[in-house]
Amino acid sequence: MSSSSSLAPWVLPPLLLVASNLFMTFAWYGHLAYKSTALWMVVLASWGIAFFEYWLAVPANRIGHEVYSAAQLKTMQEVITLTVFAGFSALWLKEPMSPSQLLGFALIACGAGLVFFKP
Repeated sequence: MSSSSSLAPWVLPPLLLVASNLFMTFAWYGHLAYKSTALWMVVLASWGIAFFEYWLAVPANRIGHEVYSAAQLKTMQEVITLTVFAGFSALWLKEPMSPSQLLGFALIACGAGLVFFKP
């Protein structure tokens, strides 16, 4: 096996999860910038955006499960979600994270790190 293919299960899943989170964050929160749009329209648009998120998240988990446990993949997903959301909140919604929110996210990330330690 070449070094690039042995690295793929370690590196590709986090990259795919970041991309999938960009789609999902827009699907879940992007419509908040368009409050005058009818709810049924933003639900349909969000559903369409989420479709592409699945095309990234499912392969990320399938490939990642070669080297990560399901719990590690889920934990990675949650930390990536918080990180992507923090940037999205500041850039798209113009709602930067407060110091207490950032500290809370950091504490969650520290706790999540425990999932990657082997007993």
